[in-house]
Amino acid sequence: MTTTLDCVKPGSRARIINILHQGGWVYRMYQLGVFPGVEVEIVYNDGRGPIVLRVGDSEIVVGRGLARRIIVESSGGS
Repeated sequence: MTTTLDCVKPGSRARIINILHQGGWVYRMYQLGVFPGVEVEIVYNDGRGPIVLRVGDSEIVVGRGLARRIIVESSGGS
C-alpha cells in the first residue's frame, strides 16, 4: 500500500518509492540518504509540524510540506 510520508505513524517503517517534483531540496534529500529504495523508520510524527525519520544511524527532520511529496510503501511497525 502506498501513501505519502506525512501519513506514516511513528514506530513504523516505510520504503521510499518516489520523490515528487524537482529542485534543490530533492538533491539535498539524496545527500541525506533519502531516495527511492531506501527504508526509513518514522521516529516522530504527531500529525502537525515536522517529521523525524531514522535513515541508517542518522535522524533527519523533514517538514510536513516536503513529506507530502515523498511517496512511500508501508512495511509495518518495528
